[in-house]
Amino acid sequence: MRSDVIHTLLVANRGEIACRIFRTCRDLGITTVAVYSDADADALHVREADLAVRLPGAAPADTYLRGDLVVAAARAAGADAVHPGYGFLSENAAFAAAVQDAGLVWVGPPVKAIELMASKTRAKELMAGAGVPLLAPVDPATAGPGDLPLLLKAAAGGGGRGMRIVREPDALPGELLAAAAEAASAFGDGEVFAEPYVERGRHVEVQVMADAHGTVWALGTRDCSLQRRHQKVIEEAPAPGLDDGLRTRLHEAAVAAARAVDYRGAGTVEFLVSAEGRPYFLEMNTRLQVEHPVTEAVFGLDLVALQLRVAEGAPLPSPEPPQPSGHAVEARLYAEDPARDWQPQTGALLTLELPEGPGLRLDTGYTGGDTIGVHYDPMIAKVIARAPTRTEAVRLLARALERARVHGPVTNRDLLVRSLRHPDFAAARLDTGFYDRHLADLTAPGAGRDPATAALAATLAEAVRNTQAAGVAEAVRGAGAVRRAEAARGAEAVRGASAGSPAPARFGAWRNVTSQPQRKRYRSEPDGTEHEIAYRTPRTGIPEPHETPGTRVLTATPDRVTLEVDGVTRNFAITAHADRVHVDATDAAYTFTVLPRFTDPAAHTAPGSLLAPMPGTVVRLAEGLAAGVTVEAGQPLIWLEAMKMEHRILAPASGTLTALHAAPGHQVEVGALLAVVQEDPAATPVPVPVPEETV
Repeated sequence: MRSDVIHTLLVANRGEIACRIFRTCRDLGITTVAVYSDADADALHVREADLAVRLPGAAPADTYLRGDLVVAAARAAGADAVHPGYGFLSENAAFAAAVQDAGLVWVGPPVKAIELMASKTRAKELMAGAGVPLLAPVDPATAGPGDLPLLLKAAAGGGGRGMRIVREPDALPGELLAAAAEAASAFGDGEVFAEPYVERGRHVEVQVMADAHGTVWALGTRDCSLQRRHQKVIEEAPAPGLDDGLRTRLHEAAVAAARAVDYRGAGTVEFLVSAEGRPYFLEMNTRLQVEHPVTEAVFGLDLVALQLRVAEGAPLPSPEPPQPSGHAVEARLYAEDPARDWQPQTGALLTLELPEGPGLRLDTGYTGGDTIGVHYDPMIAKVIARAPTRTEAVRLLARALERARVHGPVTNRDLLVRSLRHPDFAAARLDTGFYDRHLADLTAPGAGRDPATAALAATLAEAVRNTQAAGVAEAVRGAGAVRRAEAARGAEAVRGASAGSPAPARFGAWRNVTSQPQRKRYRSEPDGTEHEIAYRTPRTGIPEPHETPGTRVLTATPDRVTLEVDGVTRNFAITAHADRVHVDATDAAYTFTVLPRFTDPAAHTAPGSLLAPMPGTVVRLAEGLAAGVTVEAGQPLIWLEAMKMEHRILAPASGTLTALHAAPGHQVEVGALLAVVQEDPAATPVPVPVPEETV
């Protein structure tokens, strides 16, 4: 008879959540097994595991979504249990059944519970019977103007895939088709349902933990209202601003939902809370949530340890959960550019350092030197802060993010800091439309930032570095020159003696006068602002600013510069990587690209060029698209997929497509030329037929 005591655990996942589960396993003395795709061969979760099994391929569909390969990997590694993490196969009932059929312990809820909650439509019917408050469903086939706005949702999915907001009656048929196609692509199930869209609603959820002995804990509330593309960005526990009656109602509804499906393990019941304070059931996630650390922080629990305990058949430690204490806030650090439609970013993560201290926690799947690729979600890390009060926790988290050193791709770090300090967030005026209203302000050039002074610090550090390098080279040359001079003097003496005439005068080689002003040009990233910095290097050898009144250099080394600016001393840490310079100040971080003194004509592209905004895969072209066809301004021409999101490349103007370099299946790098549209304002364009969007 199989024992349910877990000795070796395979985590059927990657990145941050795999590393987080491994951390608990180490504390409990459990051997860990990682699975990895070819793209993840050197990933942190692979390096941290005791054992690892390769899943050939790079795309999720060929690797982490192949349940048969994951089960085979568990057998090959001698694992006796499987933890699914979140995402991928974590809510796949067939995978859970296959794990158990293989004689392995499934660290998750019962298969039947997953099946019942997998379809949001069936889950809502079940919750209605359990007395859980619901939004009345709307039949999209008969929906009229009075039913708008509507929210279309994939019945089988999550994470914002297959989700559409419809505000105009004419848009409903097209959005239904697009949502169904996206749901079928993402989840293998094209079922879509509709419900009223609640304006200014809050996303509030309740963490539940249940065992096989009849105990169900409701572990408080979380607010996850700050979202982009229906994916959470900042979460906190407990959800602020709820009265005791509403909080009790949410807890009771979550427990009722868990009991209705005989739930076991960790799960989350999600609600939409209207501006009037009415809660409505959204869905139940039958897995661990990304934001679970904030609940752990306020309850003093390890939810993964409890998952393992329940999977082994043990009861929860007590009939009632522990009492919460304090407040916790989590921010998701993404490699993305919020100012450019949240475009995901890729490349080498050169540095990842966050301050350590009481109340701070970092969950990540990366270290400095790793590469952020195109195949997976662009989340770099989760940063969590806990303090006695919400105000203190928010302040601690904002400051920790501000002091972080994150070098490499563009991230949302500045957006997170500004969000946490926004008056609406500080006052707990939260709803899912926060970024719709405030994104432009949150991504505008920031007050209090001083990129010109940061660029000056970068210039001075480079000047010191160049001076030191020149000194070393001069010393080497000088040593050789001494030897050559000694030999030359001997030979000259011989020649002089024989010729009876004095040696000729010698002049040193010409060199640039370094005391004259030098200039350096930079481009701020990602906003593209250019800065030109003038400096001098006097006889003292210490560079100093030129044309910068009120600024004095206190110290300057290749990696650290201290300036006095208008009487205030400011410190800058400088890190150079090829043509990029990262400057970390005490209150902000800056990234600059070093520009050549003269513009390279080859850097220009022809007008109308369509460039890939990110690395990714061309998934399709507009029907009939070919060189020579006419297109309309704003018409979608090319669909590019990267990091689980699809992006449309639009025609920049009406005219003729003169070149097409993209084809379905092509892998392209950022900046790759995809097509060229030659503008023809006088022409009457005949539009290329555009098929319905599928993703």
